[in-house]
Amino acid sequence: MSIIGDIISSLDTEATIQDVRLGIFCTGVLSRNCGLASTMFGGSHQHGHPAVKEPGSMHGKPALELAQMAHSTDILEAAMGLATINSLLDIDEERCQELNAGNLIAALGEGKKVAIVGHFPFVQSLKGIVKELWVIERNPTEGDYAESEAENLIPQADVVGITSSAITNHSIEQLLALCHPRSYVITLGGTTPLSPVLFDYGVNAISGTRVINPELALRCISEGASFRQIQGTHLLTMTSEKTNFKIKQQITRRR
Repeated sequence: MSIIGDIISSLDTEATIQDVRLGIFCTGVLSRNCGLASTMFGGSHQHGHPAVKEPGSMHGKPALELAQMAHSTDILEAAMGLATINSLLDIDEERCQELNAGNLIAALGEGKKVAIVGHFPFVQSLKGIVKELWVIERNPTEGDYAESEAENLIPQADVVGITSSAITNHSIEQLLALCHPRSYVITLGGTTPLSPVLFDYGVNAISGTRVINPELALRCISEGASFRQIQGTHLLTMTSEKTNFKIKQQITRRR
């Protein structure tokens, strides 16, 4: 089974869809909780052709029906499915810390080789802290590496950060397979399911978002907010029990 399938199997899916917001940058779904995901578009949609099937009909549908869309090869449908999965998660906050993924990578990657799949705003701040930094991007900008370099760079890295958009585009299993067994692996980004199922696939820390004010967060999405602009959320990092002490130790030392 896939990561998506295993996460869905772990959920209590007895909920219905109360709201769906498809924003320019973010997608939000309200069922039992509120879940977010990056809005992703693949290919090009011709004028007059629908980007979403049966818009206006999702309210009241079983949440499981939309969650299953995460399996779709249509990247926009998959994003809506991931947002629904995140809306069904009952996050174990006792296993979480209010910790930004950038700070975590800086603490664990100090003096080490770091590979990050996805160009995040914090990457510039890592220079001068880590020994080597490889930012791997599907649409690389200056200083980034093309995604074709992943097979060469990721196995060399001591710390690997993987954008949760890799779950949406179904490349996550392939990227995790490239990680060295001794590397420290973090999934990060607003799409990230804060689900311990990811630990079963070799992930050490999961950095994502918990919505604490659904009404405010959904309004921000409707008004075109990027993830960093969405209000009513907390950034959380969930760690496996065996790595929790290591994180606290490293962050305390850097302070």
